Amino acid sequence: MAQNENLAALSASGVSVWLDDLSRDRIQSGNLAELIATRSVVGVTTNPTIFQGALSKGTAYDAQVKDLAAQGADVDSAIRTITTDDVRAACDVFAETFAATDGVDGRVSIEVDPRLAFDADKTTAQAIELWKIVDRPNLFIKIPATEAALPSITAVLAEGISVNVTLIFSVQRYRQVMGAYLDGIRKAGIAEHDTAKIHSVASFFVSRVDTEIDKRLEDIGTPEALALRGKAGVANARLAYAEYQDVFDGGKHTSTYTHLSASGANRQRPLWASTGVKNPEYSDTLYVVDLAAPNTVNTVPEKTLEAVADHGEVRGDAVTGTAQQAQEVFDQLVAVGIDLDDVFAVLEREGVDKFEKSWEELLSATAEELRTTGSN
Repeated sequence: MAQNENLAALSASGVSVWLDDLSRDRIQSGNLAELIATRSVVGVTTNPTIFQGALSKGTAYDAQVKDLAAQGADVDSAIRTITTDDVRAACDVFAETFAATDGVDGRVSIEVDPRLAFDADKTTAQAIELWKIVDRPNLFIKIPATEAALPSITAVLAEGISVNVTLIFSVQRYRQVMGAYLDGIRKAGIAEHDTAKIHSVASFFVSRVDTEIDKRLEDIGTPEALALRGKAGVANARLAYAEYQDVFDGGKHTSTYTHLSASGANRQRPLWASTGVKNPEYSDTLYVVDLAAPNTVNTVPEKTLEAVADHGEVRGDAVTGTAQQAQEVFDQLVAVGIDLDDVFAVLEREGVDKFEKSWEELLSATAEELRTTGSN
């Protein structure tokens, strides 16, 4: 089976294409392996919403739920078993990719319980627990980039565990995330972990920025405001990439990383998340082709993956050198009355809330299945 040309071109531009979805059906049917073979997919991300959707459809989990009910499993342990089994199986599907890329790709992410997003100690403890349960070197533990959880990012990396930092919305928070990463790698080295084997990505959310800012621009309603719709998400990510280059790619703040890289430390790559386009007026490949850049990851829902495969016009690196233009977009947003600090605070709070809600729905549905199955 040949790789799709558009997605192969995206990969050639330096983008690691990851699928933002996972289910037992996808693993067992061979669909995930097919996407690796034909769609240049080299990783998978999951989140509570994805697991909630997977468990609510079909019958793939019925037998396991029945077994867990017979064992008297409570709902939290049942969810932990089900989700870690899926992630472990996906890690095994990506084992060859992991080996071929020397650990850069072939990664599968699993998130800590979103209800712990503001408790660093409990987040750290569960991250270590999940790492041990899945027991695969190509696992990423997802930790939210809330201010409260930043110490957990450092602590988990210091244990030699690879981390996917999620729910990043602002460049300011992204700087803190990179600092937490470098501090974690430094501490891992002191603890004599092999830092060359520790990897991390920083998941910067894109489409949600446009959704929130577009809504506010429409409320303002002036021609100047309306002309800025659909520009903030890409501009925000491009500003983030400039910060990445400043820390990891020869900028004025590269010295810390340069020192650590002498001992084998890896870059913390930017990952573009939430890249499915919400507004049908925008190109459905916008957040992929306009954010193609070296050393980045783009985790895409399957619908977006297929859109790029069908008609994505990949133009190579679309990000390097665009920071000044992106800053101009942000200056214009402020000029028309957008409170960016409030935007990012709202997005972070809503991001945590959405994952909490999905997790609660997952717990509720699984509890009902355990109860129903156990009584049969």
